[in-house]
Amino acid sequence: MTPFLAVANPEELKNYCREHNFPAFRAGQIDSWLHTHCVVDPDMMKNLPADLKAALKQDFHAPGSRIAEISTSPDQVEKLLLKLHDNEYIEMVAIPSEKRLTFCLSTQVGCPVGCLFCASGRNGLTRNLSAGEMLEEFCIGTLRAGRPDNLVFMGIGEGLLNFDNLAVTLNTLVDQFKFSPRRITVSTSGFVPGMKKFAALKREFNLAVSLHAPDDNTRSKLIPPKLRYPVAEIIAAADEIAKANNRQYTLEYTLIAGINDSPEHAEKLGRLAFAHHAKINLIPYNETGGAFRRPPAKVIDDFENTILNTGARVTRRIERGSAETAACGQLRAAKTAGGK
Repeated sequence: MTPFLAVANPEELKNYCREHNFPAFRAGQIDSWLHTHCVVDPDMMKNLPADLKAALKQDFHAPGSRIAEISTSPDQVEKLLLKLHDNEYIEMVAIPSEKRLTFCLSTQVGCPVGCLFCASGRNGLTRNLSAGEMLEEFCIGTLRAGRPDNLVFMGIGEGLLNFDNLAVTLNTLVDQFKFSPRRITVSTSGFVPGMKKFAALKREFNLAVSLHAPDDNTRSKLIPPKLRYPVAEIIAAADEIAKANNRQYTLEYTLIAGINDSPEHAEKLGRLAFAHHAKINLIPYNETGGAFRRPPAKVIDDFENTILNTGARVTRRIERGSAETAACGQLRAAKTAGGK
């Protein structure tokens, strides 16, 4: 299997140069291009000799991913559809605001969870992304939009079902790319075994739990049973992570008309979050052509106010980019539906 240059660490680069009879200082040059400038393509590494560039391109995916399509919304949210080395597709999104730049990164090609309201998992899981491919998302985005202030692993896939590769990615971002763990958020649909592994990392990463319902009965209407865990187990695992990394976690809650938007749901959710010192992020549903619908504005406002009355912290996600299919998975779904 061909390795990815994006995941190579300084020691591996030194060994590579030694084994291929290149001067030792070349390893430092490659390392600088990778981890300081986020350059993965040897042809862009201007101070390397042609024979070293050729060797790197022969021996590594450098890079394995290419931009296949760019979609830019009126508010400058930019979605990149990336074509992988095996002709599969994933998405990453660059989300600028007045004070910060956030990248939303994918962890799998497709998703096995199959949340009924989500475009990402409609065709199931094709395969996991390697650590190199996830790091290439970061590097490609950085070259195009600048180094981000925040990273959220909230794109296509359930990252904690690809835990080993995700852990390598996270540790490489912190140790090699010098990215603060406090500025990295990992989202999960509530895969409890993976959450327990995540707690064992004991680094100050942020956790976002895609809960979408405060009770098991409601959640069963949104999440298929194969990878659905009881709410109590999910919250217990999230509490374990909060204790391990000393970070408050967030409960992500997509509001869907007639499913999880009643005052009773709001009351339960607020009390749950307050009892466990969690934040709530409300996400009014972005319609993707299925049977689900977005609640009316008044229902959303009342839901938020009911939560506030429980004493819990709640924010409402600022909607960005939906006009250009920037909701998760939609651009890839359109591409794959039309053929590769």
